[in-house]
Amino acid sequence: GINAEYGERHQGRFLCFFQLFVVSLHHSYQPILAAMTSSLNKLKIVKKRRKTFQRHYSDRLKRLDKGSWRCPKGIDSEVRRRYKGAELMPNVGYGSNAKTRHMRPNGLYTFRINNIKELELLLMHNRRYTAEIAHNISVRNRKLIVERAAQLNIKLTNAAGKLKTEEQQ
Repeated sequence: GINAEYGERHQGRFLCFFQLFVVSLHHSYQPILAAMTSSLNKLKIVKKRRKTFQRHYSDRLKRLDKGSWRCPKGIDSEVRRRYKGAELMPNVGYGSNAKTRHMRPNGLYTFRINNIKELELLLMHNRRYTAEIAHNISVRNRKLIVERAAQLNIKLTNAAGKLKTEEQQ
């Protein structure tokens, strides 16, 4: 009785899963190749707030920088006392999920490299980290790093940096 009803209700979902499983068995080489370059992260990155916190009164006084947050300390400050309609103050509740903190939108973490030897560290971690070439690396070394990264199947965030400007000149 109960099992038969459950089977009837969820039969479509089971068949769909079973069909995917059978297809993956027949074409087992395709998902493996696709997984080599994709991220291991399956979590959705949630940002609780994208706007930066503006310094109180920075919209009225030119000498105050908008982007540099300072905590208001006045005894009558409506922002410090958290009045309704006042500017919001940063607090711990705006923090990101610890599992997705510092993660790029593609699900990979960034690892800054200065030479090819540091690139070799990412050989086994190319699905968790992406490499970023440091800003002070010469064009000659950048070309070597880009070639080696392609061989090791490691993604580079700034692979085209400085190379385009050299070609234009």
